[in-house]
Amino acid sequence: MIFNDRPMESKRKFYPLQDLEVYRLARKLSSMAWEIYQRLNFQQRKVWGDQMLEAVDSVGANVAEGYGRFHYLEKIRFYYISRASLSEGVEHWIDLGFERGIVSDPEFELFHKIRNDVQIKLNNMIKATYSAKNQSKGDD
Repeated sequence: MIFNDRPMESKRKFYPLQDLEVYRLARKLSSMAWEIYQRLNFQQRKVWGDQMLEAVDSVGANVAEGYGRFHYLEKIRFYYISRASLSEGVEHWIDLGFERGIVSDPEFELFHKIRNDVQIKLNNMIKATYSAKNQSKGDD
């Protein structure tokens, strides 16, 4: 609705994807994973690196896809997938790379610090999306 040639202000604010801290942190994980991947030989890329990179990149990709969805339950589904990719990428592949001497101590520690932050933020996004869904029932 427009009053006095000005759009009516919305109750909800829209933030561009790149402004979401959870997305920026997921992209940081992807950047770190890419740095590791680039130094691998062919065999390491084939056996470990391709899967590690795909899992870590999937974290941000699923945040982006969920954020772009209209329906609450679709959003939540992609946030859950993002959280699962985070677990696979860091808790499995990065840990395995650390055990095999591919991932250094400082890289390992930073991956886990960022993983903790991303996981908390994803959990908060899931909770907030459920809350917004439940509140919208009263807006009908």
